[in-house]
Amino acid sequence: MPTTPWLKLSGARLLVAKLFVWALCLAPFLRLAWRIWHQDVTPNPVEFITHFTGDWTIRFIVATLAITPLRKLLHIPDLIRFRRLIGLFAFFYACLHFATYLWLDHGFDMAAILKDVAKRPYVTAGFTGFVLMIPLAITSTTGWIRRLGGKRWQRLHRLIYVTAIAAVIHYYWLVKSDIRLPLLYGTLVALELIYRIAVLKPLSKLTKA
Repeated sequence: MPTTPWLKLSGARLLVAKLFVWALCLAPFLRLAWRIWHQDVTPNPVEFITHFTGDWTIRFIVATLAITPLRKLLHIPDLIRFRRLIGLFAFFYACLHFATYLWLDHGFDMAAILKDVAKRPYVTAGFTGFVLMIPLAITSTTGWIRRLGGKRWQRLHRLIYVTAIAAVIHYYWLVKSDIRLPLLYGTLVALELIYRIAVLKPLSKLTKA
């Protein structure tokens, strides 16, 4: 039996909500830009920027995955309107993270970068996660949904779970002692994946029956 949503986002309310989400998503970037401008990026600025952008990438990935279970659990179906936006911001911060690695860390030395990707497992995992995000970002538009068809588009965008797992592994292998945050993000991703398999799949089969 369908549940009546307790919060509807439409018209002016939806516009205000979207502006609010945009502001929240941009806030970390503006904070980083402010700190760089004021040279408040610790004695090791490259490491600081790398970790800052990487942390926000995985946070936005987890937030993107959380939209579906939250809209079901909180009975706010209109939350789906923000999934694409949050997912694109995850890709935005991933691009900043990768650009920091390419430019500030390796000075666009492609031979050294390829060697690093092949040699260090945590770099391999991070690179894999970033590459998998590219087709998701490219096909995030309504036009691509029409071109691919709903089912193929949904299958392609399940790569977000592989991306999330790769990001967690990247983070876990990167840290040397304090693994609390990687374990937290890993737990959240696992819960979101379990919810999709254990709750959403059976529900979709019941709906089709």
